[in-house]
Amino acid sequence: MLHQLCHSAGGLMTATGTGPLAGVRVVELAGIGPGPFAAMLLADLGADVVRVDRPGGAGLGIDPAYDLTNRNKRSVIIDLKAPEGPGLVLDLVERADILIEGYRPGVAERLGVGPEDCLARNPRLVYGRMTGWGQDGPLAQRAGHDIAYIAITGTLGMIGSPDEGPTVPANLVGDYAGGSLYLVIGVLAALQHARGGGAGQVVDAAIVDGTAHLATMIHGMLAAGGWQDRRGANLLDGGCPFYGTYETSDGQYMAVGSLEQQFYDEFIRLLGIVDAAPARKDLARWAELRTVIADRFRTRTREEWTAVFAGSDACVAPVLSLKEAPHHPHLVARSTFTAHGGITQPAPAPRFSATPGSVRRPPAMPGAHTADVARDWELPALSAGPASTPVQEA
Repeated sequence: MLHQLCHSAGGLMTATGTGPLAGVRVVELAGIGPGPFAAMLLADLGADVVRVDRPGGAGLGIDPAYDLTNRNKRSVIIDLKAPEGPGLVLDLVERADILIEGYRPGVAERLGVGPEDCLARNPRLVYGRMTGWGQDGPLAQRAGHDIAYIAITGTLGMIGSPDEGPTVPANLVGDYAGGSLYLVIGVLAALQHARGGGAGQVVDAAIVDGTAHLATMIHGMLAAGGWQDRRGANLLDGGCPFYGTYETSDGQYMAVGSLEQQFYDEFIRLLGIVDAAPARKDLARWAELRTVIADRFRTRTREEWTAVFAGSDACVAPVLSLKEAPHHPHLVARSTFTAHGGITQPAPAPRFSATPGSVRRPPAMPGAHTADVARDWELPALSAGPASTPVQEA
């Protein structure tokens, strides 16, 4: 728990634990991937996120009790294809600050909950649209997933070894970095504009746009001649022998990021290769340097090398698995992971001194909060009729 105090116009106030977005109301039209994660971020920061689930669920076969991207939310079930469905969503929109949807372009409009209908009911609404290709362009109506979105931006092509195909970075770079995070930035910026006296607006968050934007620094280096347009040939893509990963004697790996000279000097000293390492600025001998480093790392286990580099500025760390990470001493000390409802999960980020976020609710079960939302949002019609019947989970 945070104990810091912060100053305000009225003097000192203690941390409330409600999150900086307390009081912000968000309607999330249920989808998969980056949209739910973006809504989770808003919920982690204290927003009241109401997820509008469809009857029968998303059909992905995932137990909703373990879908952590639905934590801190509340769920209602509304059938948008039923006569009363769109009207109920618009009733929620009238009381909301932000709406998030992740349909293909034109689908929300056909369902009667597109930007025009929603902004007519609430001119200050921020309407966030999450797609892979964007709302327009030749591919806008095509299906796709993270891997295809990052492929055409050049981002996928720059990741991996030069003698192998590109390395797939799970769906972190596209869906979540280039998608969810840009959607959150967009809707919060638009909310600031609306609350400052401006009108509501539509935020078109396309994964292709966000992922391309993530590589801004690389494009600058490319233009300056400091980056080669191929994998494994550059300072930050594994081409550099002192910025990469190395196998240890037990089949585990250590990560090395000793870029600056002073950090590199400490690295080769602790690794024990001062006399064997060729000059690091001699690019013609980088392959030789890599071999020297790799051979040395294979002489000890990951745990032994972790102990060697502990407390140093060599910029070396063990490569941990997902299950190992929550037990790392630094992450334990910072409570980077938390346990809620018996599930170990990443804690909300970033951190706020006066209004810290928290995991307050487990993943929302479809339709479980209909009565509560109807009461809190002063919308009694929400809890009446077949469109709001909770889904029975197996």
